[in-house]
Amino acid sequence: MSLIVPTMAEMMAKGESPDYLFWVGCSGSFDDRAKKITKALVKILNECKVNFAVLGAEESCTGDPAKRAGNEFTFQMQAMMNIQVLDAYKVKKIVTACPHCFNTLKNEYPELGGRYEVIHHTQLIQELINQGQLVLKNGGTFSGKKITFHDPCYLGRANDVYEAPRELIQKLDSELVEMKRCKTKGLCCGAGGAQMFKEAEKGDKEINVERTEEALETDADIIATGCPFCNTMMTDGVKLANKEGSVEVLDVAELIAQAADL
Repeated sequence: MSLIVPTMAEMMAKGESPDYLFWVGCSGSFDDRAKKITKALVKILNECKVNFAVLGAEESCTGDPAKRAGNEFTFQMQAMMNIQVLDAYKVKKIVTACPHCFNTLKNEYPELGGRYEVIHHTQLIQELINQGQLVLKNGGTFSGKKITFHDPCYLGRANDVYEAPRELIQKLDSELVEMKRCKTKGLCCGAGGAQMFKEAEKGDKEINVERTEEALETDADIIATGCPFCNTMMTDGVKLANKEGSVEVLDVAELIAQAADL
């Protein structure tokens, strides 16, 4: 199935405006593993005939890593540049598969003049299923599988989005098993707050190892994530535990795309 991904510029040239801007994010654009998450979401959007577009080469980093690392000046420069582009296209609604982009666009852009309705991809997928636009015809794919969900910090504790990803997992023919630290008490994967881009400080154990151990304790076959950074950290943890053969790390969008046979 060929993917249809129009750009805002192409839409504008035809005098059209999409319902959603899909903000892909740096990870979803450049990281080979995260590109698979991007493709899974596009397949879902195409299947449901959602009217969306991307910025393409006009999209730049939201500035989240700069802000978390303490460089407010770089963050504001990035944000102002993005806001100019978004406002030029009269963007109203944004969907993104990255909680870092989600949090920054939703909560930090308004004070710089960028006001948009921002939703996480799990929320949009949940909406599409609830409205009957997406049918999980291949639900048996996950029959008898145990799935645990790792809460991304910027989705869960920062924005109180806990139920959408879990509801999607429960729509699969599988068992949702929770880690001992989950929802409001969830443990960070170790990549948030710009930690992804620096060496770890001295200590006894890497945070992603600690978190992966908690996930493996549930005896889950699949560790589900809703963030490309978390996906990287949990995948590294699974590799370190030599569990690659028995435990998969997949984004919720990938699970749903598989179950919908896309």
